[in-house]
Amino acid sequence: MNGKVNRVVLIGTGAVGCSYAYSLINQGVTEELVLIDVNELRSEGEAMDLNHGLPFAPTAMKVWNGTYADCEQADLIVITAGLAQKPGETRLDLVAKNTKVFKQIVGNIMKSGFDGIFLVATNPVDLMTYVTWKESGLPKERVIGSGTTLDSARLRYMLGDYFEIDPRNIHAYIIGEHGDTELPVWSHATIGIDKLQTFIEKNKNYKTEALNEIFENVRDAAYHIIDRKGATYYGIGMSLVRITKAILQNENSILPISAYLNGEYGHSDIYIGVPAIINRNGIRSIIEIELNTLEKAQFDRSVKVLRDSMNPILESR
Repeated sequence: MNGKVNRVVLIGTGAVGCSYAYSLINQGVTEELVLIDVNELRSEGEAMDLNHGLPFAPTAMKVWNGTYADCEQADLIVITAGLAQKPGETRLDLVAKNTKVFKQIVGNIMKSGFDGIFLVATNPVDLMTYVTWKESGLPKERVIGSGTTLDSARLRYMLGDYFEIDPRNIHAYIIGEHGDTELPVWSHATIGIDKLQTFIEKNKNYKTEALNEIFENVRDAAYHIIDRKGATYYGIGMSLVRITKAILQNENSILPISAYLNGEYGHSDIYIGVPAIINRNGIRSIIEIELNTLEKAQFDRSVKVLRDSMNPILESR
């Protein structure tokens, strides 16, 4: 790092934000972490609580409750603020409410002179990332959404559970909207270096038919968790840390994040979940994988649903 002190600013200290902050500290990914929340007492209390765990952290770190002025020197701003998804509510139902919140947040951040990278987690994440890009005026490469990183992790976990294989050795992506129209890219999924379908054919204990049920459980995972405990936050918190690490440590890692399409996959002017190479500059490039006929149709449908949901955003500008 050449003595560079990394500063991450977290906007929103609800369950998702604090899960991210807790994971960030435990993995020692940054040197400075600033917490900002509309409820200043809440963020102050969270900063105090997190600081008390620093003696057990792997690296030295400074954590404090801050203001938008602290954004000027930030390398990365992570936004988890906004209204959460309620039982029975889809991510897309949150569009109008959170667009209003985001315009205010991003406006305040840019007034500070911030010139780093945005990482957005608030739902509907693809649309909120688009709003952040528009309101910030930053290059598209420096505005990133968490996209389908968590969905892909859920897929890898559930496939690992089914095949009794370490999920870290399973390579499979969910792409498209982070929501009901997302899709699995079965045509490129592998277990180790073996194609998923080939692995199934070699092992008669496993059935291709099981894959659809696995995907449905991945797609609906948030609904299942919300029904049981009211919200999801640990998984997304760790997903955000994974993206943060790729950025701050200049990893050139491939992650399925929400990126701006400019002709890739046959679409333009939309943020959606696709695999991309991530480094210190943000999105180095989008990886345009070859989809089969079914996957292409599903991806096109996902784009259409997102584009239709963008109309309230575009009309309010």
